[in-house]
Amino acid sequence: MQAGKLRHRVSLQSLVPSQDPVTGVVTNAWTALATVWASVEPLSAREFLQASALSSQVVARIRIRYLAGVMSSMRIIHGERTYNIEGVLPDAASGTEYLTLPVSEIVNG
Repeated sequence: MQAGKLRHRVSLQSLVPSQDPVTGVVTNAWTALATVWASVEPLSAREFLQASALSSQVVARIRIRYLAGVMSSMRIIHGERTYNIEGVLPDAASGTEYLTLPVSEIVNG
């Protein structure tokens, strides 16, 4: 993959549980794991009804250099946008050059 195509800075986040030492209550918080260069390409948008409210879902494709441990339970922050990772696809040639991440973003919801 050519470095020039990776022109967007994104942050990978994971949901990490933590326990309050005083109360013992366990809470989940999004924690930044890595900030990497990526290619962010919007693919489509669709509207749907969700709980009687009109919402939009933006679907995009994000490509990053190979990074071990990336899972679909993580999310990506790009500027003001938050994307849910729908899958993790390694490159076809070696599987270790780059990852393609199909993502979705709920807007107006």
